[in-house]
Amino acid sequence: QVQLVESGGGLVRAGDSLRLACATSGRTSDTFRMSWFRQAPRKEREFVATINWIGDDTYVADSMKGRFTISRDNDKNIIYLNLNILKPEDTAVYYCAASSGGTPWNRNDYAYWGQGTQVTVSS
Repeated sequence: QVQLVESGGGLVRAGDSLRLACATSGRTSDTFRMSWFRQAPRKEREFVATINWIGDDTYVADSMKGRFTISRDNDKNIIYLNLNILKPEDTAVYYCAASSGGTPWNRNDYAYWGQGTQVTVSS
C-alpha cells in the first residue's frame, strides 16, 4: 500500500502563487510515477503534471505549461506542485496520484490517490 497526503491548498487571488505538497509513505518503491490531477466542480478529473521516480522526467499539461512546475524530494518523500500566476479557472481540488506504469495522463492507470487539497482562486 502507498499513502498519499496532499497539503498547501487555500484561497488566493488571481496572479498569486501556491506550492502544493504530497507526502508519500508506505511501499513507495512500488511506484514509478507520481502525478497531479485536478477536478473542478461539475468537471472531470484532469491531468496536470507528472514526474518519474528519479525526477529527471517531467511533463506539464500544455494548458498549464509555463505556470505550473512539478518536482520531488526523495529524501523527504514529497512531491511538489508549484502553481504560479493563478487564474480563477484553476480553482479545483488538486489530487496527488501514484502509479507503477501506464500512461502518465490517464487517471485510470493510477492505483493510489490522496484525499485532495482545495485551491480556490478569486478574481
